[in-house]
Amino acid sequence: MSSIAWLLLASAFLPLVATITAKAGGSRFDNADPRRWLASQEGFRARANAAQNNLFEGLPFYFAAVLFALHQQVDPMAIRNAMLIWVVLRLIYIGCYLANLAALRSLVWFASVATVVYLVALAGHLG
Repeated sequence: MSSIAWLLLASAFLPLVATITAKAGGSRFDNADPRRWLASQEGFRARANAAQNNLFEGLPFYFAAVLFALHQQVDPMAIRNAMLIWVVLRLIYIGCYLANLAALRSLVWFASVATVVYLVALAGHLG
């Protein structure tokens, strides 16, 4: 499988990193109603759940940018590099959320969005 395919899979599974963190070791986790249980959490569990939500929210724009870049035949290495940067930034984002580093988290989020905009710009210039 190509590195782009692996990075697509890694990207899709990023929200699971946050949700597993939110749920792991939690007392009285209610798998019958996990959303209500997660909504009642505090501290790092609540932040991990918020990170999960944000990661899911960001995926459509990211996937669309990658697909647009592929469709426009952007250099695969440029696509791969942007994807790798995005995945690393989003992992740092999760860490910032868990550590309650709000200002740094916002900067990392902005950088990840800029990476997606970069992909769209690359594809737009070739079309």
